[in-house]
Amino acid sequence: MSRQHDTLFRSFRFGNIELGNRVVMAPMTRSQSPGNVPTDDVVEYYRRRAAAQVGLIVTEGTAVGHKASHGYPDVPDFFGDDALAGWKKVVDAVHAEGGAIVPQLWHVGSIRQPDMPPDPKVPGYGPSPVPHPFYEGKGQPPVEMTQADIDEAVAAYGASAGYAKTLGFDGVEIHGAHSYLIDQFFWSTTNERTDGYGGDLVQRTRFAVEVIRAVREAVGPDFPVILRFSQWKMGAYDEKLAQTPDELAAFLAPLVDAGVDLFHCSTRRFWIPEFDGSDLNLAGWTKKLTGKPTITVGSVGLDGDFLRSFAGKETSPASIEKLLERLERDEFDLVAVGRQILADPEWLLKIRDGREDEIVNFSPEKLLLFP
Repeated sequence: MSRQHDTLFRSFRFGNIELGNRVVMAPMTRSQSPGNVPTDDVVEYYRRRAAAQVGLIVTEGTAVGHKASHGYPDVPDFFGDDALAGWKKVVDAVHAEGGAIVPQLWHVGSIRQPDMPPDPKVPGYGPSPVPHPFYEGKGQPPVEMTQADIDEAVAAYGASAGYAKTLGFDGVEIHGAHSYLIDQFFWSTTNERTDGYGGDLVQRTRFAVEVIRAVREAVGPDFPVILRFSQWKMGAYDEKLAQTPDELAAFLAPLVDAGVDLFHCSTRRFWIPEFDGSDLNLAGWTKKLTGKPTITVGSVGLDGDFLRSFAGKETSPASIEKLLERLERDEFDLVAVGRQILADPEWLLKIRDGREDEIVNFSPEKLLLFP
């Protein structure tokens, strides 16, 4: 194994377990759970990735038990006897292959529109009655969340986190990115509140802080809690919550204090610097500012030049060589791979074994067909 491979296959301490490498399967919504219950096909989907030695699996987004958490068809619940029984099969199958897995807890907020499943009578809920910008002015405004609605949603996150621990998962990830509910509270465009949940960027972390604290209370001090966040938003890909490192530090501090162990820093391209004057990406800056471990993500494996270094060719900033150089110097700790592992469950093994010519590349037209 080359020095570069050694970097990728270093172990990493995650709560009470040791991950065998630095690769994370990123969460990917597939809408393959009829009735919002994971099927045996879903069990096999995750088992295959664990058998291929992916270090840590983050599940697709799973809906917490708030009345408006769903926004897409056939997305699995993370509450209710049937759904939890399905997830128990998933976690047992992953563990049988020696893998580690965490569920991603999700609430879509104002993305939800009238007539969406599973109950078309339920409207979207959000911090303010502002139509989600993703719909370009055509969306219906959500119900502005009352304190009772906020408390109910916070409790739903905590309950689902407790279920994750009871079922034997290895940690939990809170989805606070991509302009879904938690991120809608972060974002001034969707949060126009004048109470304690609105205000400047730091004040707008209050809802997330309450969610994180509820999750931490449900799982205890030693169960890993991951927060996924992003600067970009659906419908606003160039948006930035924090314009400078100082603003990012102020934003992250209350989240760390609330109990986040690890940050999953979502970017669209991992090689793009987050701020002028530094090559650090969002995961690099987050680790530098908080001291917490981070996951980088963003088109890993999808760029045409990504594998050129294996052929001894000149490499681009998006190449695996450049990624591993950054990983080797501990700019970030883990690397999330999404669509490439969706397309080829054995992607990591093929890289390890020098079988790059056998890699099955991702193609969007087959998005729902990958087993």
